[in-house]
Amino acid sequence: MEANIDPSELQPLGEYDFEKNFDHRAARKWMEENWQKSLIFSVIYLILIFGIQHFMKERRPFKLRGPLILWSFSLSLFSLIAACRIWKQMAFLLLTKGFKQSVCSQSFYVHPVSKFWVYLFALSKLVEMGDTLFIVLRKKKLIFLHWYHHVATMILSWYGYKIMAAGAGWNTALNLSIHFAMYLYYTVAAMGIRVPHSITMLITTSQIVQITGYVIMNIFMFFWKDDKVCRFTWPLLLFSMSLYTTLLALFSNFFVKTYLSNTQKSKWN
Repeated sequence: MEANIDPSELQPLGEYDFEKNFDHRAARKWMEENWQKSLIFSVIYLILIFGIQHFMKERRPFKLRGPLILWSFSLSLFSLIAACRIWKQMAFLLLTKGFKQSVCSQSFYVHPVSKFWVYLFALSKLVEMGDTLFIVLRKKKLIFLHWYHHVATMILSWYGYKIMAAGAGWNTALNLSIHFAMYLYYTVAAMGIRVPHSITMLITTSQIVQITGYVIMNIFMFFWKDDKVCRFTWPLLLFSMSLYTTLLALFSNFFVKTYLSNTQKSKWN
């Protein structure tokens, strides 16, 4: 699938040399040839985390406070920088082309400001699987939502980059913005600083709003397919809709059990 991009969407926006010199064609070629490895990585990930979890059953948990602080802060910093760069291109499209084009544009994959960060975003979904190692090594509760989310989003991100799927701008910008706050929270919590309950509730709420937005954008893209503005494949649309609807149900259930159920219990106690 070749990109169909209006040259006016590639207007210079103060890109840095390392961004401008990034070879997005080579990156896409690599992803076209290797995106299926996301399936292999997912199998290895599942075997590893459940294997470690079984191994740790009769052993004392690792503390890993220092590595966890460094890990979380690094991902928070990356998310902040990448979000700022992608929002720059997003703001330009919203102001000059409108909402529809901001959803459907493939320019995020090739624009000098965003192309580097969109590629790193896709790769970061593999890196973020390291979150689970901290959970199983510290013997914290590993829920289905956690590992399902990691596996499905990595496969979707790699395949989406491979075909230069529509919706990349909003998907990356929103996800990175929320991950900045989420990993910053993990950093602070790992440092032993007590975080207000309302902050964790706000982060979970923002994740639910984000996923709801993804579902709505997929519906828009389905109705926009006839005028060929939004480029997508049926496998991607079906997979992403299945993923986002299940994630919406899982996150909503997690929200109710974690926050509303506890609130009701505290009222009766």
